Amino acid sequence: HTDTGRRRCRTMAIARQVLCLSAFLSLPLAGAEPIRYSVAEEAESGSLVGKLAEDAGLTPAQLSARRARLVSEDGRQHFRLDGGSGRLVVSGRLDREELCGQAATCMLPFELLLANPLQFFRVEVTLVDINDHSPVFPEEIVSFKILETSGSGSRFPLEVAQDLDIGSNAVQAYRISPENDYFSVSYGSRGNGDQYVELLLDKPLDREEQAEMSFSVIAEDGGSPPRSGTIEVSVFILDVNDNAPIFTQERFVGKVLENIPEGSVVLTVLATDQDAGVNGDISYQLSQTLGQSDSAFLIDPITGEIKLTKPLDFEAAETHELSVRATDGGGLSAICKVLVEVVDVNDNAPELVVSSFSSPLPENTAPGTVVALFSVRDRDSGANGQISCSLEDQLFFSLRPAYKNYYELVTVSALDREETARHILSVTAADAGSPPLTSTQTFTVDISDVNDNAPVFNQTSYTMYVRENNVPRVFVGAVSAADADVGLNAKVTYSLSPVQAAERPWCSCISVNSENGHVFVLRPLDYERLRQTEVTVSASDAGSPPLRANVTVRLVVLDENDNAPLVLYPGQDSSPASGELVPVSAEAGYLITKVVAVDADSGQNSWLSYHLLRATEPGLFTVGVQSGEVRLRRPVTDRDSVKQKLVVLVRDNGKPPLSATAALSALLLKDFSDVRLPHSSPAATEDQGDSLTTYLIVSLVFVSLLFLVSSAAFVARKVCKRKELEAGHVLYGADNLQSGLADAAAAGTLPRAYCYEISLTTGSGNSEFKFLRPILPGLPPQHCATGQEPDEGQDFPCVPVSTEDMAPDNAGTLSAGQFNAL
Repeated sequence: HTDTGRRRCRTMAIARQVLCLSAFLSLPLAGAEPIRYSVAEEAESGSLVGKLAEDAGLTPAQLSARRARLVSEDGRQHFRLDGGSGRLVVSGRLDREELCGQAATCMLPFELLLANPLQFFRVEVTLVDINDHSPVFPEEIVSFKILETSGSGSRFPLEVAQDLDIGSNAVQAYRISPENDYFSVSYGSRGNGDQYVELLLDKPLDREEQAEMSFSVIAEDGGSPPRSGTIEVSVFILDVNDNAPIFTQERFVGKVLENIPEGSVVLTVLATDQDAGVNGDISYQLSQTLGQSDSAFLIDPITGEIKLTKPLDFEAAETHELSVRATDGGGLSAICKVLVEVVDVNDNAPELVVSSFSSPLPENTAPGTVVALFSVRDRDSGANGQISCSLEDQLFFSLRPAYKNYYELVTVSALDREETARHILSVTAADAGSPPLTSTQTFTVDISDVNDNAPVFNQTSYTMYVRENNVPRVFVGAVSAADADVGLNAKVTYSLSPVQAAERPWCSCISVNSENGHVFVLRPLDYERLRQTEVTVSASDAGSPPLRANVTVRLVVLDENDNAPLVLYPGQDSSPASGELVPVSAEAGYLITKVVAVDADSGQNSWLSYHLLRATEPGLFTVGVQSGEVRLRRPVTDRDSVKQKLVVLVRDNGKPPLSATAALSALLLKDFSDVRLPHSSPAATEDQGDSLTTYLIVSLVFVSLLFLVSSAAFVARKVCKRKELEAGHVLYGADNLQSGLADAAAAGTLPRAYCYEISLTTGSGNSEFKFLRPILPGLPPQHCATGQEPDEGQDFPCVPVSTEDMAPDNAGTLSAGQFNAL
């Protein structure tokens, strides 16, 4: 009786469970929008996921009263419901890589089940990836045997580092540590999407110089902080081997059923090597991607056959990506990718039949436009024949049920060809089988262009430079504008945009090429007249109506050294060189005059420097390089000539430099107070110079004859000496003052027996230097003739002479022109 009662209770319990399950399965699915949350992987147990009770429209008390519980498809409880607060929290460790592998999106769905009445809510929690895995190379150490004859640019492939993380947390960059002069790392993606990393030989190797080397290749991900993985690379340099293995394909693809037996050959890879002997013997080595350490494949090192070592599971992995390295006997190698696609074993998948499809679409297509009409069908029945369709990209397009099993693909927002020129839409049809079977239809929607973008210059303004004195039609630069449209809408032409007279004057010296935007200067420019100008260049497309944009081009004229210095002082016209009077008592550094010059150029072309080019006594004068001041370098001595001529070179700083000269003269005097030097004509100066030369020649002949006859007799000598004294009266007479001045100038000083007055005015043409006639006492004049210097107070007293004693045409008056001509 007791056993019968127990069986009855057990039967009733089973009946209740079946009834609950039936009620659960009979719940309506329509209108049940899932409750979605997201949580970072590796979140601590008890971390808050979301306020489930509040989002479900329930109170914590209702959850408790209706015996709320969480039900998942796989039976694993990753989350738990806090009955007191109604919050959904993490119940255990969440590892995105363990739960979802390399999937781009990791979602954990489950249901919130309530009783009294029976009700459930769909809940979807997305696991967000964190950077909790470092990049890992399939091998820790790799070695290369490289011929020393390998040229620069040779590439040596490496296995790509794998990172279980996704997105920016995956591998982003590679580098070599420590860096060397021979190798660099090259990485990227090929056209088929495969990643690659290669060592690039930058410098030829020399085995005799270095037989081997080692370094590390570091892979870094984009996490924060970033993680890295390292592979040690050893390079052995060989003498000879000039051909590396070459695979017949860069990528081998094989498809196998998931129920293929173990030991079956999946596919065979083949590489060839043109070398002979050991260098032509190829061996194969297989490496598998990260996360598949327990490989399901092996390769025959001789034949290259890839065989299966354990059963495949389509639900676990739809594809297997392998890397095969072929190495010859000389150490050269090549890598190819092998993609094994596992084919699911199933009866019938849903079929999608396209009835209508429109492409391309104008980018100004209105939202709601029908792009495609298609129908779906499945030859299965029951749950396996119930089909649902989904669209991956729902930003610009969406699916809309039309009639029975027909769907419309329609636009939902404005399209922009410049942002996305082609939309690849994947529509997936899935049945309700267990596991569900799916099929995908791809719609490639091209967007046609509309002229909705004006040309855009690559700069907001342009500044171009041209040197003055340029050749006509010289190229000075180019403007460039781009149009985001295509075809005629993107064809840009350039032109000079006329400006209003009120803005700035029109410049006719600039031209722009309408096709390429090259800017030319049509005629030579002069920096001293035009230093810069501006024009407006317009870029317009060929659309209808055309769109245009303007940009300002500023042309700056650069100075050339085409102007020589111009001497302002002293004047360099046809007048005699400027004369300056210098006292013999002047000390070193005495300022004599200053040369003033200007240069019409600018910048360093106008920087002037002054140099002493020629001088009667070069060591007596110095010229300030920057100031142009002419000063005494040392004190005046008796050996210095009275008349000094100088030529000052004025040179600019251009390349090549241009120069000018300034000629000036200086008279070295002992004492002077007031001298008036009347101007004389150049002809008078020339006549006086000729007369002085004649007197000097006659005197020289006379002295020579005197020397020959002086030895005849003492009496004859007395007579000759008296004649010489008589000649001395003539020499020093008022009518022959210039000859006496010439002798004195030749001796380096003026006769002490003369009194003179000097009157100076700054830069004057009225400055005069007047020699006064000597007053000869009753003393014999031999002292003057023999050059003796008796006491001035006794022999040659100096007395003032009135201006009446000196006529304007008196020969004792030396004009400024005559003085400068000495």
